[in-house]
Amino acid sequence: MGRKWNNIKEKKASKDANTSRIYAKFGREIYVAAKQGEPNPESNQALRMVLERAKTYSVPKTIIDRAIEKAKGGAEENYDELRYEGFGPSGSMVIVDALTNNVNRTASDVRAAFGKNGGNMGVSGSVAYMFDATAVFGLEGKTADEVLELLMEADIDVRDVLEEEEAVIVYAEPDQFHSVQEALKEAGVTEFTVAELTMLAQNDVTLSEDDQEQFEKMIDAIEDLEDVQQVYHNVDLGE
Repeated sequence: MGRKWNNIKEKKASKDANTSRIYAKFGREIYVAAKQGEPNPESNQALRMVLERAKTYSVPKTIIDRAIEKAKGGAEENYDELRYEGFGPSGSMVIVDALTNNVNRTASDVRAAFGKNGGNMGVSGSVAYMFDATAVFGLEGKTADEVLELLMEADIDVRDVLEEEEAVIVYAEPDQFHSVQEALKEAGVTEFTVAELTMLAQNDVTLSEDDQEQFEKMIDAIEDLEDVQQVYHNVDLGE
């Protein structure tokens, strides 16, 4: 699977380091999760999952608390969860997840980001079948064999455990997210470099230098959109 998740996350975090964009996106996601269920991560699994992801991106506690308090206060902001699928240069594939309070605006913005950068938006289902929903965890301080053994002792059969760069990456089924996380925590893992649900391409593609430059420009344009939360693709960017 080798997607080098730590490097991908570090690149994204570095890109967002000088802006408040990533915090705003997490604030919105935390608010929606807290509003859809109890505003308490102990009883709201969706909220707990978002908070775990936020922790790996070092989202300030003030941002998290503000979003949860906003949900507790009965704010009437309502967001729709949307998924768009599309194509980039040389048949590259992209999935875009968004949270929006204006569906028409978001659809138009995403379509324009594709179209102005050498891509085009497809119909629902045109891309998603080439991706698998996957729970991904990254951790340091243990070997892949040690992690695999402790998961086996917890009677958890995951998809794969690999050593990538200086970290161990665990790939599991989406519904195993919490069981894997708890097993790792019970084994002494206190921090994760990655802890999230993602859409993992079944097969990566490598683009020419020109196509990759165009593709990265398109991805940047999509990620810059206010309503976009996550972008997944099947291109090996060589991180």
